[in-house]
Amino acid sequence: MSGERSAGGHGHDHDHGAQLSRAGDRYKRPLTIAFSLIAAYFVVEAVGGFLTNSLSLLSDAGHMLTDVVGLGMALAAIQVASRFENRADRVSSHTFGVYRLEILAAFVNALLLFGVAIYVLVEAARRLNGDPEILGVPMLLVASAGLIVNLIAFVLLRPGAAESINIEGAYLEVMADTVGSVGVILAAISLEVFGWAWVDPVVAALIGLWILPRTLRLGRRAVRILLQAAPPEFDVEGLHADLAALSDVVDVHDLHVWTLTSGMEAVSAHLMTVTGADSHSVLDRARVILQDGYDVSHATLQVEPETHTGCHEVSW
Repeated sequence: MSGERSAGGHGHDHDHGAQLSRAGDRYKRPLTIAFSLIAAYFVVEAVGGFLTNSLSLLSDAGHMLTDVVGLGMALAAIQVASRFENRADRVSSHTFGVYRLEILAAFVNALLLFGVAIYVLVEAARRLNGDPEILGVPMLLVASAGLIVNLIAFVLLRPGAAESINIEGAYLEVMADTVGSVGVILAAISLEVFGWAWVDPVVAALIGLWILPRTLRLGRRAVRILLQAAPPEFDVEGLHADLAALSDVVDVHDLHVWTLTSGMEAVSAHLMTVTGADSHSVLDRARVILQDGYDVSHATLQVEPETHTGCHEVSW
């Protein structure tokens, strides 16, 4: 078994996991503040939507509910991952940790967003045929306060959106909520100044249409990761060619590239070498290619002599 080891070693992988845990801890406080603000204001906006009979306000409240769920799941994922990092027996069960929790949370969040968007579009179409009585001034006050809450959450979540798909999902929702609040404010002003009740369902429909493409994009990314597909920007063929070009390597097979969680790509491959090749040298050079050329620090490489048989019999 001396020819098989992880490129980068156990210590490097442990440091990478600790780095992800520290990143989660770094964004836990702003996530908690944003969650508390939005959860509290969701109740205000939902009650205000029912009392004013405003569909645009209700749709914004529904979207805000998905923010509450998304942020709650993000916090839960960070908390569970942090506890798991400190467990001495984690290798005995979840060998990859629980980093995939944030991807599951992002997927559920996308489903919730999709449901809200469809409901809003259907209800907006129904209301366009009627003439609902809407209270414009209370609607304007609630929407204005909601805009302030969304802007605060937007600023809190923006730094973490570049590092975590789950935080990015919450960030996109808050951004859509911010736009939605502006739309509700404009609808309330139109209602009070011009008496245009039809603006309310139109704004609600626009909010729904704003949500849908972002929801589909987030859901598609989450599904791609759950299916363990290679990242879309990753040059798998290029990696195969670079590994095959190593001296003493005669064949590369069973190459797999996937994303474990945000910012954590993994690679596994079999490198077949000429008989008598120095497996340590092959592994070290392969590790340099992965780290410097493809920014992959977690890789499991099996080096086997060309006289070895059986690996090609794997059907998948």
